[in-house]
Amino acid sequence: MRLTIPAKAEYITLGRLALAGISHLRDIPDETLHDLKLALTEACTNSVRHAYEAGKEGTVKIVYELGEEDISIEVLDEGEGFVLDEASEADRMSESGLGIAIIRAVADELEIEPGDGQGSRLRFVKRLGAAA
Repeated sequence: MRLTIPAKAEYITLGRLALAGISHLRDIPDETLHDLKLALTEACTNSVRHAYEAGKEGTVKIVYELGEEDISIEVLDEGEGFVLDEASEADRMSESGLGIAIIRAVADELEIEPGDGQGSRLRFVKRLGAAA
């Protein structure tokens, strides 16, 4: 499933609601769903806060993939983009909180890279176990 929202904080809730809807397709424990919602919120907040210059309109795309044994969530923007290394991660954590660290703690896999052409792509995967 794909969802595109304006890069504004008030729309992040839509991404969380879509995730809650998807969770009904599989018996995802409440604790896991809460963790996924937190990770999604952090990923979207990074795009909303950092991708676009102040006053510039933009979008955040969220791609949900529910597999047999996992769920992957990809958050993409077309903003300035960033390269994450240990130094820049430490800077971001001191500047704006522990967003990436929270996602790493929740997810089983995490990829952060430049988007196609511009922007950023953050993808995380949570293993759910065998299909119920």
